[in-house]
Amino acid sequence: MRDAKPGTIYLKDYQPPAYWIDQTELDFELHEDHSLVTSKLHMRRNETMRGQAELILHGQELELLEVAIDDRVLSLQEYTVSPGSLTISCVPDKFVLQCKTRIHPQDNTSLEGLYKSRTMFCTQCEAEGFRKITYYLDRPDVMSVFTVRIDAEQARYPVLLSNGNQLEAATRGEGGRHSVTWHDPFPKPAYLFALVAGELSFIEDQFQTCSGSDVCLRVYTEEKDINKCDHAMESLKKSMRWDEERFGREYDLDLFNIVAVDDFNMGAMENKSLNIFNTSCILATPETTTDAGFEGIDAIVAHEYFHNWSGNRVTCRDWFQLSLKEGFTVFRDAEYTSDMGSRTVKRVEDVTYLRTAQFAEDGGPMAHPIRPDSFIEISNFYTVTVYEKGAEVVRMIHTLLGAENFRKGSDLYFERHDGQAVTCEDFVKAMEDASGVDLGQFRNWYSQAGTPLLTARDEYDDASETYTLHVEQSCPPTPGQPDKPPFVIPLAMGLLGDAGNLPLKLRDVAPDFETADNTHCVLMVDKPEQTFVFENVKERPVPSLLRSFSAPVRLDYGFSAEDLYALMSRDGDGFVRWDSSQQLAVRAIHQLERQLENGEALGVEPLLPQACGNLLSDESLDPAMVADMLAMPSENYLAELASKEGGANVESIYAARNAVRGAIATAQEELLLSTYHRLETDRAYAADAAQIGARSLRNICLDYLCSSNENHLDLAQTQFEGASNMTNRLSALRVLSYYGNEERRSAALAEFYRLFKSESLVINQWFQLQASIPEGDGLARVQALMSHPDFDIKNPNKARSLIGAFANNNLINFHRADGEGYRYLADQVAELNTLNPQLASRLLGPLTKWRNFVGGSQLMRAELERLARMTDLSADVFEVVTKSLD
Repeated sequence: MRDAKPGTIYLKDYQPPAYWIDQTELDFELHEDHSLVTSKLHMRRNETMRGQAELILHGQELELLEVAIDDRVLSLQEYTVSPGSLTISCVPDKFVLQCKTRIHPQDNTSLEGLYKSRTMFCTQCEAEGFRKITYYLDRPDVMSVFTVRIDAEQARYPVLLSNGNQLEAATRGEGGRHSVTWHDPFPKPAYLFALVAGELSFIEDQFQTCSGSDVCLRVYTEEKDINKCDHAMESLKKSMRWDEERFGREYDLDLFNIVAVDDFNMGAMENKSLNIFNTSCILATPETTTDAGFEGIDAIVAHEYFHNWSGNRVTCRDWFQLSLKEGFTVFRDAEYTSDMGSRTVKRVEDVTYLRTAQFAEDGGPMAHPIRPDSFIEISNFYTVTVYEKGAEVVRMIHTLLGAENFRKGSDLYFERHDGQAVTCEDFVKAMEDASGVDLGQFRNWYSQAGTPLLTARDEYDDASETYTLHVEQSCPPTPGQPDKPPFVIPLAMGLLGDAGNLPLKLRDVAPDFETADNTHCVLMVDKPEQTFVFENVKERPVPSLLRSFSAPVRLDYGFSAEDLYALMSRDGDGFVRWDSSQQLAVRAIHQLERQLENGEALGVEPLLPQACGNLLSDESLDPAMVADMLAMPSENYLAELASKEGGANVESIYAARNAVRGAIATAQEELLLSTYHRLETDRAYAADAAQIGARSLRNICLDYLCSSNENHLDLAQTQFEGASNMTNRLSALRVLSYYGNEERRSAALAEFYRLFKSESLVINQWFQLQASIPEGDGLARVQALMSHPDFDIKNPNKARSLIGAFANNNLINFHRADGEGYRYLADQVAELNTLNPQLASRLLGPLTKWRNFVGGSQLMRAELERLARMTDLSADVFEVVTKSLD
């Protein structure tokens, strides 16, 4: 074990800062073997915290060369330097603190603070990276106006960028160096500071705001990738206009820069006016990027831009409030994507991820509320709970208040708190004050962890024509929270009859309950048990529950296969139709698992292939929705469901899922084949909803066909060889790799590499695909690829594409009986522990689920225990390991 246990930080211990920093002046001298940082901090004492006389600044991995107050250099006796801080025992009430430090960005493999990505200097300061640049009050509630001068060798680093607007540029005669000075007039916390220096090219465009201001837009990248930036630029312009129209938020500076960086721990970072992006989230061409990649870029560019208001102009007081900016902004980017394309398809995509990843997190050792009570390392709480569940909580507020009142609430929130660092409570209070709706009990969503369970049962009285729905809510225990008071859960619903959705009349409810078409309503479930009675119901209905996934809950209702078939076929809510298709498939898979376990003859629920045939036959349906409804539930989702029923048997899930897919493919082979050929097109590629939907359906048809009949592999081969876009080429390669023999697989993979070996992001997809292949010895395949010349464990994209893909996507090989898959992952985490602790802790996730699996659970635990015995365990990995073993 470690010699010293990292300390826990608690929300209840929050104290305002003892000092404020009104202005921050930074001077950077960038060199190849080191960098010098000189800071001038204009500071004053916080009058509300006069009890603390000493000044304590955060700092890590810094060499302090000089420290002065009001130009007087301090002696060694006047300050103390520790591994994490600089303490000055006596300071005036108002003063200028000057520090000069030496840092080594070229050796910074953690990718926090200032570091080198290939030939480029860049920064990542959220959450606590700024303290690796200079001594500072590195906390989000200290907001300062920044002026930054960057000095570097002009030939190597002709482009020098920072936040705000450029003030001046100068060239020095000696040494071939130059400098650029930037000023950001908007106060910001240190985590939003950014710097980039490198040899970069850019594309440029203009945007005129709704008030008539002109904004210069630039996307920077290496010259070799400059032709891949157009989609990101169009996404930026669309998101700027949408934010004006939907939320009334206008951009506030003369310049907006985006820079693409190859080595980056996250997807992107919303630094004020200088967004830094992982190259995978910016660069795109049809030949090198899939449809999912194009859609992801659009959403991530929008997300980071929307942070200009929901995160930058109004930021979070402390890191426990992270969901204040991230949950709200994820909600905003989901609304943007829904408005740009299909709302139902976007909802299906979000719920699929939520149910697979966030529900598992809520049921695991790292479960926490969207506003956590404590943490050891804040980087471990950039989670699907804080982001995606946080967005669902904001969505529920939108449902409860309605669109008009929600807009009033967001306007009030921005007006009331512009330029401030605030809390989740401030956001909820603005929503209450603007709408007049009491959200007192609703606040439980912010403080309680776990996924609530809604258990529903019903009865129909033919004589009185009444339908009665009984609903119970509960929430399982989570770490530190054994018992929880009831949530407020908006339960959207309808009633489905033989001819469609029925009109609704709820007993004892005012007329404003009714919607325009009177077939949809939202029930407020806020007690442990409630009963709702509907009148004038002319026939026994099938309940359409949790429409549009109105709350992040599990639902337990005894649907029959016939009920699900009916909902899947004709309910008016697109989400319910998709969800019913998934439930029907899950039923069939569970039935097959039982048959395999009992040695019975195998048979698939006949309504499932029939329903799939109906979908394929109806050419009026949105192809994207048909593709989603045909897609089999993932192995991860099935394992998550099984974890609630005594543990997941990976081999059983794998075999049963394959058998169900094969049954559908065999029963509907003719329709699958005709649909595949019908959707073939020679139209020029466009990343629009219509084309993306058609490609999605065509490629899922190809997968079904080849999974059950090797004779169809020639279709995949032809598509692979003739594809004009990466979506079709990679889909065909996946089919050939999953279902073809070793000779065919190896030939296709080799040809793909030959075509794209100079495209780093495409090679990441090549790694990811091979790591996910279930056939053969997947571990040996991945271990061999670790030695490939294009693989670099220090690059987060590469590590995620190989190590992460194997552990997360290839369950049948990761969970091999001898435990070697677990040992492999633990070995990689151990190596990354000192190189990049953030990346190490995030890759560790699959091992934390050891309680969820039968057979190998103790072998998984043993690897966690092995990691726990390491003496140099980082705080990031320590927190995840110890909580997983508790």
